[in-house]
This record gives sequence, structure tokens and C-alpha cells, in this order.
Amino acid sequence: MGFQHIISERRGDVLVVTLNRPDRLNAAPTAMFDEIREAIGALDGARAVLFAGAGRAFCSGADVAGGALNAADPAAGTFTALTQHYNPALLAIAELRVPVVSAVRGAAAGIGCSLALAADFCVASDTAYFLQAFVNIGLVPDGGASWMLPRLVGRARAAEMMMLGERVPAAKAAEWGMIHKVVTDDTLDAQALALAERLAAGPTVALGLMRQGLAHAMDTTYAEAMLREAENQRAARGSADSTEGGMAFLQKRKPAFRGA
Repeated sequence: MGFQHIISERRGDVLVVTLNRPDRLNAAPTAMFDEIREAIGALDGARAVLFAGAGRAFCSGADVAGGALNAADPAAGTFTALTQHYNPALLAIAELRVPVVSAVRGAAAGIGCSLALAADFCVASDTAYFLQAFVNIGLVPDGGASWMLPRLVGRARAAEMMMLGERVPAAKAAEWGMIHKVVTDDTLDAQALALAERLAAGPTVALGLMRQGLAHAMDTTYAEAMLREAENQRAARGSADSTEGGMAFLQKRKPAFRGA
């Protein structure tokens, strides 16, 4: 599958999607997010997804130099770009039934920040930073940031990021609980891939239900969350991986999950 703005490749059971505009710090035109959506829509048996950025940045934000964001009516163009391109790709990530990891070095700004944090596990290099710079140009956060950030770091810290528009270095992001962990820059790629491979070797049905259940529980009551858990447990219990896990436990061996 040929893409202009990303590289999509299988590494074993992991689909690796690399933002590939290093000369622009992977600034994202609308077409990049269309390609992301297409790539993850064709998992073809992949059991985990890893997002990364080519070069020295993950993604410096939307590419405002052209396309819909530079339309004759910029306000209408921006709305169309978000609702028809960026948001659908992020929603597609949220709806995936496999675990998602992001590997972040350098800038994860604007829509790039939203993409990085859309992963279940965000692994950041010690060079990484997260930025909501919209206030500096008279705009508001997008890409789901206003929903995501308060749930990750609380309202006060979300307001700090959004209203002050200052960088949050990787170490602070980890301290806040915004990301999974910080690693050295030279080990980022290997550690992120190893985590994705570990998840890909797990019980895929159960892991997919977990990520869906987590998302559902953020906006529901305690009772509704427990009912959803029971429904998910019923679905997980019917999987071949659940049978294998039970047999491995009884036989005191490591389970060999197959993703079904």
C-alpha cells in the first residue's frame, strides 16, 4: 500500500505507522490523517499498532501552510479539515480493537499531541515535549484535546497546558501521569516496539475489550461500567485465548495467545 505522508509496515504482529515528513517535523496535512485512517483500517491480522515519527520530531501539529487550512474562508476550511479528516482518523484509532502504542521524540504539538496521547501507551524520549500552542495564535485546542487532557491530568493541569501554551517536557508529562514512561532517545524505538510486541503477543480479544471498556467507563455511571464489564467478560470468556489462558494456568505453563 503506497502512501505519500506516512510509512505503514508490518513488523511481525505489529503494524508500525510512521509519520514521514521529517523535513517539516512531520507537520500533518489533512491527507496524512486520511492515510493514517486508511492504514489502520487494513490491519490484516496485526495485533497491535505503533505510531512513530521520522526524524527528530513526532509531529509538530497540523500543516497550516496549505490545503483546507489555507482556504478562501479559513474558518470554514479549518472546520472542514477537523470534521472530515483529522477527527475521523482519531476516532478510528479510538475504535480499534487492538492495543496502540506511540513513540514520541521531539515535538508532539497540536494535533500531534492529540495523536500521541490517543495511544494506550505513550513512550517518550527524554527529548520529547507536549504542547498545546493554540492560545499563542488565538485558536483553541482540537483533535479531542479538550476531552482527553482533563481525563489524563485533571482540569487544573489541562488548563495550564491549554491556556498558557507552554511546553510540557517528557519528564513532567510522566510525573503528571499523562504518558506511560520516559526513555533515553537512543532506546526509544526499540523500547516502544518491544512494548507493542508484548501487547501483540497478548490475548487480543480481551485487550481490545479492555480499551473499549476504559473509554466507556470515562463517561458512565458505576453501575453502567460494571454491566459493561460483565458484557465484555462474557465476550472475552468465549475467546480461544481465554481457553488457552485457563489451560496454561492449570498446566503451569506460559500461555500461547493467538489473538482469537
